[in-house]
Amino acid sequence: MRTRRKEGEVPDPRSRWDEITGRLWMGGHVWIDGDERRRPVVVNREFDLVVSLFTRQGHGPPAGVEHRILPIPDDPLTAREIDRVRELAVVTADALRGGRSVLVRCHSGYNRSGLLVAQTLIEMGLDAGDAIDRVRQRRSPWALHNEIFEQYLMTGLHVAALLTDLEPPTML
Repeated sequence: MRTRRKEGEVPDPRSRWDEITGRLWMGGHVWIDGDERRRPVVVNREFDLVVSLFTRQGHGPPAGVEHRILPIPDDPLTAREIDRVRELAVVTADALRGGRSVLVRCHSGYNRSGLLVAQTLIEMGLDAGDAIDRVRQRRSPWALHNEIFEQYLMTGLHVAALLTDLEPPTML
């Protein structure tokens, strides 16, 4: 499987997770505390549903907490991966409409989780630009710095999946 791409000068987040909209939280597996130390983020029973787009042993949630896992790279996605993100956004939106609290997380809580959270906001009625802006305002200006993910959202995930599935023309 492809791994997450190198982030260069992108700083680790300053919080474990942030509330993007009522009961919808976005976070990662690492954060920098007030003493400038890198800390692991471990989920306990703070949320009714945890959606992980990156996982690491020992980071929770514990048994009894619903946990959906879709490991995807922080790189271009396949059509199937894009479709799975769309499906999880519907599950997440339905959980929120049902009054459940949801954490969507990836490694740092910027790109993969930003893609799913923004798509969830779109499922709940926001347009793509407003969804992207809200994710960046509430989580970090570094959220969705993966331009491909921003393009997927602006194009629409359904269309992005169709375009991804197209074969490039062959040369004669």
